[in-house]
Amino acid sequence: MAREYVEKRNSGFYLLDSRISIDSIVYQFLDGASPESIVDEFPTLTLEQVYGAIAFYLANRSEIDQYLAGVERLQEEARKNQSQIPPGLKGRLERARRDFASKRT
Repeated sequence: MAREYVEKRNSGFYLLDSRISIDSIVYQFLDGASPESIVDEFPTLTLEQVYGAIAFYLANRSEIDQYLAGVERLQEEARKNQSQIPPGLKGRLERARRDFASKRT
């Protein structure tokens, strides 16, 4: 019986029992990163999980490539929309993000 390593959750693909999206693994894999170096980047993952995610991608390449293209389109739209934020508000939002991040650490 084959073990599953990836699940579809909230219209995205994630490593099972993890908050790490398959995007993170696939982009590094396509950039030539070895599974071992991907584990170094995501120490909460095991080498088996990374190989499982890569195998899932290769077995479902057309579906995942379409999904990644959709994610890239959404990110581009978000970048365009962000550039439409008035400069004063943009600065205040950035300061609020930094303040929030500093309080979490």
